[in-house]
Amino acid sequence: MRSQGDSGDQNPSAGENGASGPGARTVRSSIELAPESVFPFLGSADENLRELEELLVADIHVRGNVVTLTGPAADVALAERVVEQLVALTGRNRVITPEAVRHTVSMLTEGSSESPAEVLSLDILSRRGKTIRPKTLNQKRYVDAIDESTIVFGIGPAGTGKTYLAMAKAVQALQTKQVNRIILTRPAVEAGERLGFLPGTLNEKIDPYLRPLYDALHDMMDPEAIPKLMAAGVIEVAPLAYMRGRTINDSFIILDEAQNTTAEQMKMFLTRLGFGSKIVVTGDVTQVDLPHGARSGLRAATEILGDIEDIHFAQLTSSDVVRHRLVSDIVDAYEKFEAETRPPVGPPHMSGNRAQRRAAGRTARR
Repeated sequence: MRSQGDSGDQNPSAGENGASGPGARTVRSSIELAPESVFPFLGSADENLRELEELLVADIHVRGNVVTLTGPAADVALAERVVEQLVALTGRNRVITPEAVRHTVSMLTEGSSESPAEVLSLDILSRRGKTIRPKTLNQKRYVDAIDESTIVFGIGPAGTGKTYLAMAKAVQALQTKQVNRIILTRPAVEAGERLGFLPGTLNEKIDPYLRPLYDALHDMMDPEAIPKLMAAGVIEVAPLAYMRGRTINDSFIILDEAQNTTAEQMKMFLTRLGFGSKIVVTGDVTQVDLPHGARSGLRAATEILGDIEDIHFAQLTSSDVVRHRLVSDIVDAYEKFEAETRPPVGPPHMSGNRAQRRAAGRTARR
């Protein structure tokens, strides 16, 4: 299947560890693809090949069903692994897209011990020809944690699939009769703007806050079945305030936008857990919309509950964003800006002016 040999620059000063860079030894490797794998590997109008050429340092040439890789030894070795994983995906009847190419290169570049082909072919839920599956290594670890732990916190920026994957696991659990109900909740806190008085029934008033959960639910179930399941209490979508005083058994419970809970609300919610239930809490600690001075319950939970067995904290980053490619760049840009402009941290719950006034008072008393 593969032949590899030296060619071109034989530089005696190059390291023996195959490092890339100036003076590195150039090698060439050939990988022969099965004829039926060539088109899926290249993609429509060679879009996958162009993505590979943009992401990898090694030169890539395809003639017939032979892929030739040329470059420094370390870069060729990485390119070989990428090609092998993409070919493995075609063998699992998976459609390779430029996005799959990017995620495969990212996983292998980060030194993942898990096979990208296995990560990208893990099916969670299928409906009408659409399959929901993790697209990054962190997403797979998040999904695995939901299977293995009773309470899971999915923390990360917008577009990382925190809520969507949790919803998919909830629907899967309901369909396989692991639970009897799905309960979806989020705090009714506006994201910056003020919605003001909303006319209509109570359900109509809270609908704007819960709409993202409805949207995800419609992606995963037949829309005709959802009203019947909600009427029967099998699916419940409600604001967080409705959780108080309850003990919830045999249910899959998702708390979305948890960064907008207070520490008291988070404690109240987590203690609703009953027998046979699972909780997934999702949120982005960089997008807190609470009134000034209120502490996020999600931040507090990460500090208080980190050492408790059967509670897992899954961290997702900008590299796990699966929306438009610009979203990842936007997240990184905001994180950089906020890190550069963040004011110095003073004593807890004390603003700089208040601290100065106290110091002045102590001086005056002397």
